[in-house]
Amino acid sequence: MSNDQIKGQVRKQFAKNAEKYVTSVGHAKGDDLALLVASSQASSDMKVLDIATGGGHVANALAPLVERVIALDLTDEMLQVAERFIRGNGHENVDFVAGDAEHVPFEDDFFDLVTCRIAAHHFPDVQSFVSEALRVMKPGGRLLLIDNVAPECDENDQFYNEIEKWRDGSHVRAWRKTEWIRMLELAGFRMETMVSFEKHFTFEDWCIRAGLPETQSKELEASMLSAPSVIKKYFNFEVTQSGRLDSFKGESVYIQALKAR
Repeated sequence: MSNDQIKGQVRKQFAKNAEKYVTSVGHAKGDDLALLVASSQASSDMKVLDIATGGGHVANALAPLVERVIALDLTDEMLQVAERFIRGNGHENVDFVAGDAEHVPFEDDFFDLVTCRIAAHHFPDVQSFVSEALRVMKPGGRLLLIDNVAPECDENDQFYNEIEKWRDGSHVRAWRKTEWIRMLELAGFRMETMVSFEKHFTFEDWCIRAGLPETQSKELEASMLSAPSVIKKYFNFEVTQSGRLDSFKGESVYIQALKAR
């Protein structure tokens, strides 16, 4: 599948589920979002670019602290629901721009902060995203990135990315922590911080948020329940007394990286 085809799938997926991502507790709240805001060193003269803004939760949280936020997203419907959400909270210093994370429509050395939360696993060319984030950032600026990550073990990595792709066809890849460090430093960033978070996935909500039809949800559940015991143990499967998959656990990371002067 070409990059353009993948991006078309992303638009389709998020257009039909846009409202769910505004109200999703995992997106709207969380220790990761609180850490991003607390670590941002935000000030009233800063310009922020929030790439793949989704429901707009990062843009909404930073808007009261900075001069201006640009909320960028590939999907018009996501921008519309994000704008309703953010304007409804009284923030007028946020602009909503349709754009591609891999071809950011802004000049070099413009933003003090670039943020991206729970989105990069949908980017077909994540290295282009990293390069673009660096390009549009002022020297001394920071990238604040949050995303789900794959385990370092090959078998567990393959399992996690396969179930995410089954659940949501627009999923491209959750990268390993070591892969993120390598990509960022090779691009020209200097790693400052990495914090790991345990992610609790309630199976039913996880499927509903992606709009997965019930028949496919049941097939996915059956496939997951047939996984080897070492995988079930690693991902902390919780199974009900009736044998249904209730939940499992994954991992996300907060990464803070500096554009060297």
